[in-house]
Order: sequence, then structure tokens, then C-alpha cells
Amino acid sequence: MEQSCYKCGQLVEEGRPFCPHCAAPQIRVLIPEPVAAAAPHAEADAISQSSRSLPASQTVPVLALPMSWSDALKPCALASLVATILMGLNLNALVAMLIAGFLAVVFYRQQRPGIDIKPANGARLGAMSGLLWFAMVAILLTIGVLLLHKGPEVQKFFRDGIDQAILRTSDPQAAEMAKWFKTGEGLQVFMILTIVMGFAAAIVLGAIGGALGGTIFRRRDKS
Repeated sequence: MEQSCYKCGQLVEEGRPFCPHCAAPQIRVLIPEPVAAAAPHAEADAISQSSRSLPASQTVPVLALPMSWSDALKPCALASLVATILMGLNLNALVAMLIAGFLAVVFYRQQRPGIDIKPANGARLGAMSGLLWFAMVAILLTIGVLLLHKGPEVQKFFRDGIDQAILRTSDPQAAEMAKWFKTGEGLQVFMILTIVMGFAAAIVLGAIGGALGGTIFRRRDKS
């Protein structure tokens, strides 16, 4: 059986790889046209149109994006600054830690309107703001001791706290331990322990305040 050469038109015996007249190759591979490739686009358009036709109650009106720590730094620092100022106005330090965490969520939502902040992410924001709050307070205390010579006042503050602890306890051993803390060496140990406990409390209470803020605002968004 013979067939025509696609190049010169001469008859070529079937099965010959090349044309004897023009040496054109006779073996060709047919590639199917990409008809099915348009199906996913059509399906995506159909899904998009159906989602647009849904009522607002069946759609997600908020943006659920992973939290970026670079974006979280500014609102957390602002929340820590506000909490530090409030503590300077005689606000209790523990309350200031909680407020720092709560305000971190508030300021982060203002920076990125419409974002859905889960309580876990709120706790992370709060922990970060608590850490920054502790750093700010530590810097202010260091400046007060080194530059403003507030060392005696700081020591008096810690000694007053020890005296109050002695008055509240009825355990003789605890009272003796508190008296030792009032000595020079004991006061240094007491100050270090207070700093460590304050660091841990700032992170924990800040995280609690942030989780509380995330829970409150999430419930309000869903209502």
C-alpha cells in the first residue's frame, strides 16, 4: 500500500521511514489538542459564580491569614508603652501586664482591619507585648538607678515589700527568711528573684490578656 509524501507529493511505499524522492521523514507523531485543559477554568468560574450567589450568612466575611511577627511588633510595642505609662500613673503592675496583652490585640486589629484573630494568636501577641513591657520597665529602672541615682529608693521599695510579707506571715521560718532578705546579700537575691518572677509574670499575664482580647473580638465578629 502506498501513500503520498507530505512534502513532495510523490507516492511512497507504506512503512518506509524516508521518502526516496526528497528524503523527507515519513514517521510523524500526532499530538492531541489540549481540549480538557479548559475544564478546570470552567469549573473554577462556576464555583466562583456560585460562591458569589451565596448569602452573606453562608460566606466567611473575615480574613484568616497567618500572623506576621514583623507586623505584630508595632502594635505590641505601642500596647506596652501605654501599659507602662498607666503603671507610671499608679496602676497595679499585674493589671498593667493584662492590659498590655489586651491592647496588643486591639492595636493589631486596627492595623489589619477585618482579620480573624484566634485566641491562640491573641495569646502570642499578648506574650510579646508582655515581654516588651518588661523590657521597657527594666530600662526605666536601670536609667533611674544609674543616671538618676534612684538606687536607695529602689532598695527601700523592696525592703517595704519584705516588711509587708513579714507582717502577713505567721510562720516563724518564713519570717526569719524574710529578715535575711533585708540584709545586703539577701536583698540582692530577693531583687534577682523578683526580676525573674516579674519576667515570667509579664509573659503569662500578657498572654492571658491577649487571649481574652482575641476571644472577645472573635465572638463579637461572629455575632
